Amino acid sequence: MNTLMHICCAPCANLPIEQLREEGVAVTGFWFNPNIHPYTEYQARKHTLEDYAKTIGLKLVIGGTYDLRSFITAVAGDIDGRCSYCYRVRMEESARYAAEHGFDSFTTSLLISPYQNHEGICAAGRELGEQYGVEFLPRDFRPLFQAGQERARQLGFYMQKYCGCIFSEEERYKKRRK
Repeated sequence: MNTLMHICCAPCANLPIEQLREEGVAVTGFWFNPNIHPYTEYQARKHTLEDYAKTIGLKLVIGGTYDLRSFITAVAGDIDGRCSYCYRVRMEESARYAAEHGFDSFTTSLLISPYQNHEGICAAGRELGEQYGVEFLPRDFRPLFQAGQERARQLGFYMQKYCGCIFSEEERYKKRRK
């Protein structure tokens, strides 16, 4: 099976990539994250992933560009519902790319995070997979989360402190003040 894996960051992707490869799945990485703010954060996450991909021989496709204005415009009317939009836009671009480039399936490293809405991600992935005619590979990578974070620290990865968007960064600081 030839799978396109949307990757939010190297720390979340390391063990899911390893697990899929152990199962005989050929994985190609796909970076598409228009939600990440600020630009320096976007670049730090992208560069960490690019460096990691080289060390493990992972083909990596860089999709899209830094696009904060489009993301903010799309979520401005429903900031509390921004995650659903964020999942959907990233799964749609992944499904589209996978279908156009002959992949058997697609998935996402977001499925490792205990902080994300696993069912919401899978629902968006399944819907968009059907729309674009490519299978969504739903996996529960969450049991790998702690070990993946530890491996990322051992490898010296840049480790982000929030999900990625400006609003999750705001929430991070509000929690610290309490």
